[in-house]
Amino acid sequence: MEETPPSPTSLVVSSPRRTLSLLRERRQKHPIPDPDEKTAASAAAAFAEEHGPKPSEVYGFVGCITTVIAAVIFMVWAYTPEPWLHSLGITYYPSKYWAIAIPSFLIVTVVLAMVSYLGLNFMVTPLPTSFNIMFDEYSRERSTVTSLGGEECPIEPISDIGVDQINNIMFG
Repeated sequence: MEETPPSPTSLVVSSPRRTLSLLRERRQKHPIPDPDEKTAASAAAAFAEEHGPKPSEVYGFVGCITTVIAAVIFMVWAYTPEPWLHSLGITYYPSKYWAIAIPSFLIVTVVLAMVSYLGLNFMVTPLPTSFNIMFDEYSRERSTVTSLGGEECPIEPISDIGVDQINNIMFG
């Protein structure tokens, strides 16, 4: 004799963990037949069921929550007057100087990192008069193909256009 599925009102529970266990029991009692045995969706579902959520998702969630909590604590510490903190029994905290200094240091660090990255790129880039810009080991000279009589001209192979030709086209 086949069991009847529980009514929706019997699934009302107070714990999310209990709800998940009831749903798993329900899936085990009434499996959905899979005609292809292993499709991509069923393989992904089986992997997720077997191994749990992906670590990157968990780390992202924990990182997001931690960042929000740290920002809220920082804002409360920075904007709450000291007498209020003392009335709450909080007496050991950093000086309010650091509420201004830490964001300033972070902004200066980011700006200096961007400027130094830009400067390093300028240092590594060859001069405009350098032959390394015009030719390197991957340069391809343009080959001249002569057509014989009435034959059609083939498509030219890939090649680099010389700087002199570009200058003639643009400024000549």
